[in-house]
Amino acid sequence: MIDLRSDTVTRPTAAMRAAMAAAAVGDDVYGDDPTVHRLEERLAGDLGFAAGLFMPSGTQANLVALLCHCQRGDEYLVGMEAHTYKYEGGGAAVLGSIQPQPIVPAADGSLPLPALAAAVKPDDPHFARTRLLALENTWHGRVLPQDYVQDAAAWARSVGLAVHLDGARLFNAAVASRVPARTLAAPFDSVSVCLSKGLGAPVGSVLLGSADLIAAARRWRKMLGGGMRQSGLLAAAGLHALDHHVERLAEDHARAQRLAAGLADAGVAVLGHHTNMVFIDVPPARLQALARHLEAGGVRASIGYLPTVRLVTHLDVDDAAIDRVIEVVRAFQAARP
Repeated sequence: MIDLRSDTVTRPTAAMRAAMAAAAVGDDVYGDDPTVHRLEERLAGDLGFAAGLFMPSGTQANLVALLCHCQRGDEYLVGMEAHTYKYEGGGAAVLGSIQPQPIVPAADGSLPLPALAAAVKPDDPHFARTRLLALENTWHGRVLPQDYVQDAAAWARSVGLAVHLDGARLFNAAVASRVPARTLAAPFDSVSVCLSKGLGAPVGSVLLGSADLIAAARRWRKMLGGGMRQSGLLAAAGLHALDHHVERLAEDHARAQRLAAGLADAGVAVLGHHTNMVFIDVPPARLQALARHLEAGGVRASIGYLPTVRLVTHLDVDDAAIDRVIEVVRAFQAARP
């Protein structure tokens, strides 16, 4: 089965499994796991932060960051289509009593500075206290313009806001833009990095920030049930991914481009492709027929009720898989009444 639902479906390679099996471990809640320490120190050093904290998921890493930056009754500015706002179960509001203030994004994923400025609340008991700006890179596969990021971070600090980056696919952004991940991360007070998407580890994200922020994050992680024991087995997969799977992200990007071109040639309405994501438009009346046809042809995709369908390449999708997907979709198009 060729699975294009997300890059989260990747499976550990044989070499990654060997690294996991050989990992030195200890109880990480006690601070005793040497492989977890290596992962946290590696990413903090690589991206220019004082400290890092290994967590089970990107959702938890983002939530913990918000809890560290904001108190009850505070708010954060965030894109209306951002993962932290739309796809993380409302955790900031439900668990942190933090109010999200959604902003309509521009086509490139940036949040227009005039809209951000208009959203900042005055110091008045009628309003939540605006405390944080949260950005995402990549956003729907798009690399945020670095000039914009620097301007947005400078603006945020000028009005007293901290800045957090959901960097779930930060390394995709770095590879695609040829800008070092450290440079992309530099404008932020905290960054979450996911290891279980394009990098191909089975589990885990790392939150990066100041020593004080990570000390607070460690307490929040425990409270949220994210303290793990011999998690060096998982951290070893993350270290292997950083050593072996970063530069190869360019292969996923190239395959997404080839998939987009092949689907367009087959008569599919391709809305665009960005890094490892391809977006196509399917008439609503044909969505379920397409889902059944793909499944019968050995292809899996996330198809619901919306006409925009996202297809995601990753390390388990090779050139032959791209050819097969194009062939299956071409047959679907040819059978159209």
